[in-house]
Amino acid sequence: MQEERIINTIKSIIGDKYIGDDCAYIKDLGIVVSQDSLVEDVHFSLDYMTPYELGYKSGKVNISDIAASGGRCKYMTVALSLPKTISTDFVKEFYKGLVDAIGDVEIIGGDITGSDKVMVSITVIGTDKDRRISSRSHAKEGYVIVTNGEHGSSAGGLRLLQAKNPISKPLIEAHLKPAVDLKMSETIAKNIKENYAMMDSSDGLADVLFKIATSSRVSIVLDFDKVEYNPDLKKLFPNDYKNMVLFGGEDYKTVAAVPKDFALQHDFKIIGSIIPKTDVPLKVINWGNGSLDITNLEKCYNHFSK
Repeated sequence: MQEERIINTIKSIIGDKYIGDDCAYIKDLGIVVSQDSLVEDVHFSLDYMTPYELGYKSGKVNISDIAASGGRCKYMTVALSLPKTISTDFVKEFYKGLVDAIGDVEIIGGDITGSDKVMVSITVIGTDKDRRISSRSHAKEGYVIVTNGEHGSSAGGLRLLQAKNPISKPLIEAHLKPAVDLKMSETIAKNIKENYAMMDSSDGLADVLFKIATSSRVSIVLDFDKVEYNPDLKKLFPNDYKNMVLFGGEDYKTVAAVPKDFALQHDFKIIGSIIPKTDVPLKVINWGNGSLDITNLEKCYNHFSK
């Protein structure tokens, strides 16, 4: 997977003290920092996304990263690269969507440059006050996997948008205006006493679980029958819905590995368990008539595959 090779190349030069999780935790300052970029014709197309929707999604994407680290999002900087043909109305609608998405997060600066395509790069700063920050390397044998919401909807919505077939509004909305629920991540970060692993499903459910398993040197068993997904997926894509649920990106749901008693205490949706390390980092049971062994990230969401 090219993205992983590039990250490993960067690590070989600058080290990996702050590289490995989606957010860098600067403990001595009490902050978590994340940066994310959206590039036209890679992450979105203006053929089916309005400037408002682009701003809204850009905000939610970045808030999701901070929340999934266990932090509380506080400040944001926004860099826009825009073609010279872009109107001020585009910028106005973009920022309206962004502000609606981020709530009380303050935009404190940014940058504007020229470009052949629209590019959005956002840096977000969160606080660790009264919270325990996660790491994908903190999953332990005996922990369970919990999540919130439906998986695969964004992938289904993208497929419909590309086909110009608006047959399912929920799937399309999931792609254009993702709902980021902060309740579970906040509950975990504020109340858990043990170290834990937590990420969002920006690159898909399988990607999250594989990275937690390999970073924590454990294996994960996922029960596909316990994963929630929108019924429209199965109805519209009967031959591919399972792959969308497992490998589709951009749902931005919280996925965490926590002690089982903690999960039960807070009535979290349990979809899998952590077991001792085997040759298979991620095993999916109830996958058709058998199980699916995932030993690499080749099928997962890849930013360099488009």
